[in-house]
Amino acid sequence: MTEPSPPPPTRQQSLARLDGGAVDVLVVGGGIVGAGVARDAAMRGLFVALVEQDDFAAGTSSRSSRLLHGGLRYLAQGRLRLVREALREKMVLGRIAPHLVRPLSFVFPTYRGSRDWVLWKLKIGVKLYDRLGGKKNFAPSRGLRPEEVERLVPGISTAGLTGAVRYFDAATGDARLVLDTLRSAAAAGACVVNYAEVESAEFSGGAWRCRVLDSEGGGRTTVSARAIVNAAGAWADRLPASRVKLRLTKGSHVVVRHERLPVTEAVVMTEGRRILFAIPWGERTILGTTDTDYAGDLRSPVCTAEDARYILGIVNRTFPTADLTESDVTSAWAGLRPLVASGPQRAGKPSEVSREHDIHMTEPGWFDVAGGKLTTYRLMAEQAVDKVVRFLGKQNVRPCVTAGEPLLAAPSPFSGVVPPEPSREAVEHYCRDEWAHHLDDVMVRRSNWQHYRDDAPEVARRALGWMAAIHGWTDERAEAEWQRYLDAASAYVITTEERTHEPVPSRAAGGVAG
Repeated sequence: MTEPSPPPPTRQQSLARLDGGAVDVLVVGGGIVGAGVARDAAMRGLFVALVEQDDFAAGTSSRSSRLLHGGLRYLAQGRLRLVREALREKMVLGRIAPHLVRPLSFVFPTYRGSRDWVLWKLKIGVKLYDRLGGKKNFAPSRGLRPEEVERLVPGISTAGLTGAVRYFDAATGDARLVLDTLRSAAAAGACVVNYAEVESAEFSGGAWRCRVLDSEGGGRTTVSARAIVNAAGAWADRLPASRVKLRLTKGSHVVVRHERLPVTEAVVMTEGRRILFAIPWGERTILGTTDTDYAGDLRSPVCTAEDARYILGIVNRTFPTADLTESDVTSAWAGLRPLVASGPQRAGKPSEVSREHDIHMTEPGWFDVAGGKLTTYRLMAEQAVDKVVRFLGKQNVRPCVTAGEPLLAAPSPFSGVVPPEPSREAVEHYCRDEWAHHLDDVMVRRSNWQHYRDDAPEVARRALGWMAAIHGWTDERAEAEWQRYLDAASAYVITTEERTHEPVPSRAAGGVAG
């Protein structure tokens, strides 16, 4: 095990540090984009604070497909710049966070009669994919004959099978990527606080005066910031000076035991022009995703029975002998893609809306960052901080170094893509070094035990005991944590219908499109 690093400041220490003080940059939103901005700005020598109304990565950044990819389907849409950026950023992340980047081969089968996905076109497409990514992809792509497809992907439908292409992207741990980025930001001097909500922001005297609510303790802190970066994801259009126009789409995923669909390579499944994936994840297989417009509760989007039937139907058509049903689903989640909606982006099919990002200064020192995808978060952050530095006009600011400096990894075995075994040692790390404040922080985002373990409730009981001892909780607090966990866990099963109650408009949690 690597030597433990000194723990970062606690929530209360960080809030006390901010109270009545001034920062160069206040980042609103603790998803992957906000985390990336905080790390980049801090490493350039700026005094940075980041606040998140909920837990870090509680929004889209813990509800994605957990892939780092260029987006092969974006080639068919002619979005070459987006693909090039994403492919190159994928390799950057492979260098700076090798513990969270697991190279993964993808098999994309083709069938007779398909007008959308033709083998010869895909063969050209994946070679272009390789070229756009530069010379150092994980491995070169190639075409496969039908018999090779059957050998690589046992159980795949062979009726009309014409072959496949095989190309390489990567799997990751989305929430873990956020946490390691935040830990790196804190190590560089950033002040990061979860469960802290920006209630108001007013520009006066050349700075933004912000009031921040401690959602846990109820106290309020006043912070002065020369610049604000709105990285609030699905909540980005609800902040005071925001000019973001969003189109929210929902992506649902279901998880089954690996033995029920024992894929060793990711498999691309199609419905018309839409692409879904079967992704190997240790003892589990992740299936998804949907892509539908969304207007429900921003805090707790759910995978509905209709979503699950859609996903399982396509899986069963691709793997005729699998015969998966809802009873095979061990966990489910849904995330929101906060896509930039401008002009034609407001209409058309959700899957055809661009995943490109926008960065605009709408008022002096106020920067909206919207759109994008998990894979390109570091580049988005670099471009946003470039704009902030130009606005601030600060001298002697260091250049961006985030493409070369490694992320601060959690100690092994807590740092990989597949969850570790439950242990007090792990929970102590999550509480001491990763700001875990509630039981669901540990079960869902720090460890992924909620999605990975058959015995998740029993693990949660053990984790509750460990956290109670670490934090010194009373019996009443421990019972409240258990009830909170049960409520949180209800969002990670198949649900009959969407949750439709409206969240408080002023809140701003972080996220990025996957």
